[in-house]
Amino acid sequence: MTVPVHREGSTRRDLLREFQDLTDRMGRLWAAAVPGGGGLVSEHPWEPADDVEETDDSYVIELDLPGLRRDQITVEVLDSELAVHGEVKEKERVGVLRRQTRRIGQFDYRMSLPADADAEHISAELAHGVLTVRVPRTQRAKPRRIEITG
Repeated sequence: MTVPVHREGSTRRDLLREFQDLTDRMGRLWAAAVPGGGGLVSEHPWEPADDVEETDDSYVIELDLPGLRRDQITVEVLDSELAVHGEVKEKERVGVLRRQTRRIGQFDYRMSLPADADAEHISAELAHGVLTVRVPRTQRAKPRRIEITG
C-alpha cells in the first residue's frame, strides 16, 4: 500500500492543487481515449501556478500565464479578495494533435488579501508569461507612549 508523501512546507492548498491537476490529467486521458470524452472532461475553471511573497512593504503574487496578452487577463479587487481570471483558447492546428498537456479554457485565481493590504494601490505587470501583482502594505500604526498624568 502506498502512503502519500507530505513534503516539507506543503499546505492543504498545495495538496488540493495536486489533486485537481491529477483529475484534469485523467480527464484529458479519458477524453483522448473515448470519443466525445465520455462526459468526464472538467468544465470548471483551473487555477494557474502561483508564488506569493511577503516583503517589508508589499505582497507580490506571481502567476504563470504563458502565451497570454494583457487584454486577455482581468485583475480585480472586491472587498478583501484579489481575483484574476481569463481564458486560454485552444489554438487552431493544421496537423494531428498527438499529445496535449497545456491547460486550455477559463482560469480563475482568487486570494484573500491580508488586513494590512492597500487595495487602492495594487499594480499588475505581465512579462515573459508571468503576471506579477504587487499589493502594497499599509503603514502599520506605530505604538506611541501615552503619558500618565495626575
